[in-house]
Amino acid sequence: MSADAARLARQYRLVALCSATLRALTGDGTLHYREGVLWRGDAAVDLSAPHLRPDPDLDDGPALRGMADAAAMRLIHSDSGLHQRIRPPGGVQALVFELLEQLRAESLAPAHMPGLRRNLRHRFESWSLAFMQARLADSESGLLLFAVLQLAWMRLTGWPLPEPLEGIMEMPRATLSPILGAAMRELRERRGDQAAYGEAAREVARRVAHLLDAKPAPARADASPPDARAARLAFTLVTAPADPAGKESGAAGAAAGDASAAQPYRDYRVHTRRYDVEVSAARLVRAAQLRALRDALDQRVAAAGLNRARLTRRLAAAMCAPREDGWSFEQETGRLDGRRLAQVVSSPAQRHVFRRPHMRRQADAAVTFLIDCSGSMKARIDAIAPIVDTLARALDDLAVPTEVLGYTTGAWHGGRARLDWLAQGRPACPGRLNEVCHLVFKEAGRSWRRARADIAALLKPDLFREGIDGEAVQWAAARLMQRDARRRLLVVVSDGGPMDAATVQANGADYLDSHLRHVVGRLEAAGRMAILAVGVGQDLTPYYRRGIALDVSRPVDTRLLMEVAEAMSCACTTVTAITR
Repeated sequence: MSADAARLARQYRLVALCSATLRALTGDGTLHYREGVLWRGDAAVDLSAPHLRPDPDLDDGPALRGMADAAAMRLIHSDSGLHQRIRPPGGVQALVFELLEQLRAESLAPAHMPGLRRNLRHRFESWSLAFMQARLADSESGLLLFAVLQLAWMRLTGWPLPEPLEGIMEMPRATLSPILGAAMRELRERRGDQAAYGEAAREVARRVAHLLDAKPAPARADASPPDARAARLAFTLVTAPADPAGKESGAAGAAAGDASAAQPYRDYRVHTRRYDVEVSAARLVRAAQLRALRDALDQRVAAAGLNRARLTRRLAAAMCAPREDGWSFEQETGRLDGRRLAQVVSSPAQRHVFRRPHMRRQADAAVTFLIDCSGSMKARIDAIAPIVDTLARALDDLAVPTEVLGYTTGAWHGGRARLDWLAQGRPACPGRLNEVCHLVFKEAGRSWRRARADIAALLKPDLFREGIDGEAVQWAAARLMQRDARRRLLVVVSDGGPMDAATVQANGADYLDSHLRHVVGRLEAAGRMAILAVGVGQDLTPYYRRGIALDVSRPVDTRLLMEVAEAMSCACTTVTAITR
């Protein structure tokens, strides 16, 4: 696995663990991390404290667990409505007040959870050391804010300073104690009452703001520039917290750079559906070419040496459940078989007079693969097609209803839909401006053997144009919901976000991205199916809650196949079983 792919895989695992920790502690099953931001369903939860920003490249496992524990304490112990009412207006005062409220919540961690308390301490200390190593305290204002945070942390939690910070903090502590000492003591005394604590926190914030106003000082000229990654983790608090509309507030503000995540979703429109099609992919390929493509796909599968038996066993554990199927007779244990009563009387030594339920494995899941057939995927489909084909075959062996779908556009640069828009005088905000083309490679009701030729149409190069991902996910999900299955799994295979040049030019760069996030968020919140994103060399967590990143730069092998199977199994077993 390449270094980039290994980094993405590690990031997926760590972020998934953080999300699971949060859900377990708070009892809120909709919480998850996406791009370093905490979300509740499809609404971002604003936690502005600098040590709550995840950076899997910089943090170790315990520090990341501490981040999740700290966020959970904030959600459990802080009333966001009250916090908003008593928070001072923007600027330094709001910033300091925000940080003090986060530390109050962490100080209320229950004593009967020592592991959680250790994680909180480790997280804060790791952030503190990263702050100093990044030389972000080289300015007087940076050192002052850092010192206030350290003093409040010591006062509220009772934990000592990390040893490397003792010398650095000696002078700021001596300077601040006469000014903030009394207010800091009140913080400790009032931490169980958020409203009363807020009064003391406002006073601390006021005094800190006064100190900063009285003694502005630039960073020393000889200070070396801070490391960018460490700065991102350590001191997002240099910007005063904002209060963007559309974000929930477990805290008051957002760090700079999060504005796009906070943009409210705009209603999605389609300029015309006149040219949209849903078509069997095999109809777009000549019969002779389709046979040649199937031969090529078979050769790739054979060359990869994929272990289908191992794959089938792994998928069976998640996709199938034992079911009673008649009886097994002449058993030594079980229920007495009434037809053997005479034998019991005549031959008391005979023990094979019982019957037991005969159990067989039966599929209780349905799976849909949705393949991104945009132009950028053309170079990667040679690696993806053998994986999808083998997975579909293994699921067919288990009698799991499986569909293989794809999505592209009927033309480049908008096609006839854009020409219609131009003829109408280019009305503003027209919505989607292209011809959607939804492809069916394998229907759920067809066996793999009957559909094997159609699946090979994945290798036809001129199918790959542009991608309207949001509508494709809606379409695939609607088809999946028609299946009577206790568990449903939608596997989206893509190498990035949606892209349609005509639509983006007419509606804005984030138009299709916002729609995809909205669609996925609603489906995930509904809980009627699990959605797994398979990123082809890309991180798809900006759009999907669950995902893996595949490194297709190396040859396709069983190990790569099992990565997908493992992720599918985990996603399928976590979705709530629902019978229609």
